[in-house]
Amino acid sequence: MANEKILVVDDEAEIRDLVEKYLLKENMTVFKADNGASALNLIKNNNFDLVILDIMMEGFDGFEVLKIIRSTNQYLHVIILSARDEDYDKVLGLGFGADDYVTKPFSHSEFIARVKSQLRRSVMSKNVVIEEPEMICSGEFTMDLKSYELVKNNTRIEMSAKEFKLFKFFLNNPDRIFTKRQIYENVWDDNYFDDNTLMVYIRHLREKIESDPNNPRYIITVRGIGYKYSLKGNL
Repeated sequence: MANEKILVVDDEAEIRDLVEKYLLKENMTVFKADNGASALNLIKNNNFDLVILDIMMEGFDGFEVLKIIRSTNQYLHVIILSARDEDYDKVLGLGFGADDYVTKPFSHSEFIARVKSQLRRSVMSKNVVIEEPEMICSGEFTMDLKSYELVKNNTRIEMSAKEFKLFKFFLNNPDRIFTKRQIYENVWDDNYFDDNTLMVYIRHLREKIESDPNNPRYIITVRGIGYKYSLKGNL
């Protein structure tokens, strides 16, 4: 690995310079940004191999930047670099689509090992042609992508095209937390966000797949954030 393009986003100059020093020793090309807006502008105009992203920044914080990245690019690898080491922050960051989470302070050797690990995965993902499977099987559910049929425990569930697409999105992303806006933009292919429409479809979906829609096991509400499809519901 050499000459990989890395974007370092942190509002602390000392951290940016330290990370840059580590990466330059590995013959990597480093770009730096001290806020979320600058980072997003650089990402828009460059083809980065990896983004190293702080959480606590003025304006767009790291979580907001990550959500925006994932709304347009599912393949750009992102490592969150943060002083916040609470499990909630880690779950939230990984749920929003981060590929790794490193807490400050960090050692040189561990940091570089994690960077190189993500770069290897980035290369692999770029070289793999992903073919959509004909079937998605998840616990009690089997989804046939050719006939557009959903079966739960050998019982067919009737669905509209949009309900089918919404549940397919969840099945393809188990245990990953999405904001309402992220779900809407991925399923409706529309940047205009309609909260009421999404909530109606979530309710309809629960009525069809849940044994008790008022106490859902599969489509779980994550308060203050959005929803996730829980694999534990299949246990």
